[in-house]
Amino acid sequence: MTLPRQRGLTEQAADAAIDTACRLLRLPSIRNEFTEIADRAIKDQMTYRGFLAELLMTECDDRARRRSERRIKAAGFPREKSLRAFDFDANPNIDAATVHTLASCEWIKKSQPLCLIGDSGTGKSHMLIALGTEAAMKGYRVRYTLATKLVNELVEAADEKQLNKTIARYGRVDLLCIDELGYMELDRHGAELLFQVLTEREEKNSVAIASNESFGGWTKTFTDPRLCAAIVDRLTFNGTIIETGTDSYRLASTRARVEEPATAS
Repeated sequence: MTLPRQRGLTEQAADAAIDTACRLLRLPSIRNEFTEIADRAIKDQMTYRGFLAELLMTECDDRARRRSERRIKAAGFPREKSLRAFDFDANPNIDAATVHTLASCEWIKKSQPLCLIGDSGTGKSHMLIALGTEAAMKGYRVRYTLATKLVNELVEAADEKQLNKTIARYGRVDLLCIDELGYMELDRHGAELLFQVLTEREEKNSVAIASNESFGGWTKTFTDPRLCAAIVDRLTFNGTIIETGTDSYRLASTRARVEEPATAS
């Protein structure tokens, strides 16, 4: 389609032509914000080049935002969590400087693992999701899953002779976040399938896990000692280990809310 070109367009005709051109060129942000940017350009006495730069940067910024949103959605996080919302004062076991260094995602660039170990309510899942979200916002492909859900998916894939395809799919993402590892005992077959995923990713792509069990207690989840040792090795080699402690700040927060009315009365 060729748009008619003519000089001396009225404002209304020019707006219509811009709208049509933006639709053809798939520039939704410029189409939606052109009038506002144009009015601001007149007010600020922008040059033509400055006005053009403002239009193009608006489109680029909006595309980057939409890409981040798509990556975050594709990760499959169960809820929104951010580092901004994490209360480091409530859990002094977690070093804020270490976490903010992790947020730079250099460890993902280097294909290193991350282990978050601690009791329920100490911020493991919050941290796992928040760091995964940071990675997605920085352009990395991220996938979040519960350990039991992942193992069940692998078992079903093996039964349907789709195991290699499923392992390859999990192997392609830049960061695999596995939550609630250690909550339930895995049979040998399930543990072996999980080990295959970890082996596929070893030193190629990062894995981040959250577990309520210290490494010494993982024999409850992985009942074969040798397999357990091999999995621990895969998840810790050149990695970062953060121990979130044993005191649930979630429980402490709930108690504080309950005690507030009693104190006030």
